[in-house]
Amino acid sequence: MEERNETSYHVPVLLNEVIEYLAVKPAGVYVDCTFGGGGHSKAILQKLNKNGKLVAFDQDADAKQNLPDDERVVFVPHNFRHLQRFLRLNGINEVDGVLADLGVSSYQFDERSRGFSIRFDASLDMRMDQRGEKTAADVLNNYSEAELHKLFEQYGEVTNSKTLAKLIVEKRKTAPFQSSEAFRDAVFSAVKGNPNKYFAQVYQALRMEVNEEVPALKEMLQQLPNVLKKGGRAAVITFHSIEDRLVKTFFQRETFVTEEENPFVSVEITRHLKKINKKPIVASESEVRLNPRARSAKLRVAEKM
Repeated sequence: MEERNETSYHVPVLLNEVIEYLAVKPAGVYVDCTFGGGGHSKAILQKLNKNGKLVAFDQDADAKQNLPDDERVVFVPHNFRHLQRFLRLNGINEVDGVLADLGVSSYQFDERSRGFSIRFDASLDMRMDQRGEKTAADVLNNYSEAELHKLFEQYGEVTNSKTLAKLIVEKRKTAPFQSSEAFRDAVFSAVKGNPNKYFAQVYQALRMEVNEEVPALKEMLQQLPNVLKKGGRAAVITFHSIEDRLVKTFFQRETFVTEEENPFVSVEITRHLKKINKKPIVASESEVRLNPRARSAKLRVAEKM
C-alpha cells in the first residue's frame, strides 16, 4: 500500500485556531475524537510535554496507519459516542480538552471503494466503520417511502425529498440499488438545480444515516460536562448547518430543546459550559484558497465552568 502522511490523507482545517482556542496545557490530557490523518493531533502533541497525553478516537480502521510512534498517544478504534466509557477504561476520568472535527476526511472521499463521493461509481457502502452492518444500499432498498422522505428532508435538506423518496421506492421494485452510478441514473429525473449539488445533499443524508452521525454527535456532546475538567475546553468543527445547530444549541443551553420549540415550558438548566466564541470561527480567505473544503467549516468552543 502506498505510504500516506497526514497531509495527503486529510488537510486539518482551522488548525491554528483549534490550537489557540484549546489553550493546550503542556502536561494536560486531550482527546481528538476524529483522529483521521492526525493533523490536529500532531499539533496538540507538539504543545505537550512528556507528561501530557492524547487519546485519539477513530472508528475508521484506515486511520490507524497515521498514528505516530509516540508513547503519549492512546488510540481508541471506536466511535466518539463512547467517549466517557473508553476514557474510563484507560484510567482517565477528566480531560483538559476535547476536539471533534466532524464529517468525512478527504481520504475517505477519495477512496473509490468507500462510496462516499459522487465522483466515482462504487458500491453503495458509506460506512465509516467497516464493522457496521448497515450500508447506503440497505437504506435505499429497505427504508419505507416515509422514512426516506424524512431522511432526505432532515439530513440532506433536499428540496423535493418527498418526490425523491417516491421515485426510489418505484425504481427499486425493478432492481435493488447496488452501485452509486446506477442509483444516480435511476433517480436523475428527480434532480432539481445543479446535479452535483443535489446528489451531494442526497449522499450526505445517506452517509449521516448509515453512520448515525446525529445520534453519535448528541451523545458525545452530552458527555462533555462530565469528562472535562474545570477550565477544560471543547472545540467542535462542523461542515453543515444540521450539526452546527446542534453544537450551538448544546453549548448555549446544554440541551437540544430550544426555547422556541416549547415556549410554554420554562426549564431551569444547571449550566456547566460557557461559550468562548459567540459567533462561529471560520477559515481565513488564505486557508480557503489552499484548502477549499475549509470554506464551510465552523468552529465553536465551550469551556467547563
